[in-house]
Amino acid sequence: MTAPNYLSRAKHIKETWAKRCDKVLYMSSEKTDFPTVGLNVSEGRDNLYWKTIRAFQYVHRHHLNDADWFLKADDDTFVVIDNLRYTLSKYDPEKPLYLGRRFTPFIKQGYMSGGAGYVLSKEALRRFVDGFRSGKCDHYSNIEDMALGKCMETVEVEPADSRDRKGRQTFHPYPPDYYLVRQSPRPRPWFLLYDHYEPIEGPQCCSDFIVSFHYIYAIQMYTLEYFTYHLRPYGYKYRFNPDKQDEINTTLSGSASLTRKRKMDVDVLQYLERADERFLQHSKDMNTALLQKMEEDNRALLGLMGRMVAVMEAKQRNEDQTGK
Repeated sequence: MTAPNYLSRAKHIKETWAKRCDKVLYMSSEKTDFPTVGLNVSEGRDNLYWKTIRAFQYVHRHHLNDADWFLKADDDTFVVIDNLRYTLSKYDPEKPLYLGRRFTPFIKQGYMSGGAGYVLSKEALRRFVDGFRSGKCDHYSNIEDMALGKCMETVEVEPADSRDRKGRQTFHPYPPDYYLVRQSPRPRPWFLLYDHYEPIEGPQCCSDFIVSFHYIYAIQMYTLEYFTYHLRPYGYKYRFNPDKQDEINTTLSGSASLTRKRKMDVDVLQYLERADERFLQHSKDMNTALLQKMEEDNRALLGLMGRMVAVMEAKQRNEDQTGK
């Protein structure tokens, strides 16, 4: 989604993450040579839901068979398309599903944040468009993401879980710094109040397979593109492989899996015992060295005090003799 006044933002998307999409359409109120699709709606936040409705109707009419999943994103959203594909790979596009950052209030089953971007399955797109054709859905509110969520609920499109296997979020309505900084325990900050799942602040907030961040502008767009696809620490080998882990879990029988878990538990306990022994020995050695050092320091201090006393006594004797 873009607008005539914001085509510069769309250009940055075109130069970064949009290159990895199978098909990209830039939706605006006016048709341009960029190119943008003119949707014949007025611009402005109050018309954003109308713009979204018209955009999905256009996609349904012209591109329904060009893809299995349909992503709606703003022109200030950064998306890692490879991670989006991975997130969607476990779901069936012929089922009525949509995914994103799930919010809780106002709609019974919740709804997906508009800023973080959300994805409709092919069946969800069919039901959304049919909902307006049949009158089941209407322009419920000017708040685009909540209103779309209301229609999804009405036409029985289910919100799917977009979190990773560890329960970490993949879609983000704000930039990375809102989430990644570790915080002391506190009430939910304002930007996490709507979250459907219990939020986590700090490095464990976010999946290794992040899909999106919102409010990302020109310089940040290229910075995230570089960090995502080019920056690599020399010698680092990425160890978390969810596909391999899933394969292990599904191929092991229940008894074999249990045996393996018990062996891992024993190995961990033995490792911790050895670590405790090394720590205790190290502490003992440190204490012994510290006591020896304290004894040496005490002897040195006593010797110094003895010399000071001897000097003072000698000085006093000299004064006494002089006085006489």
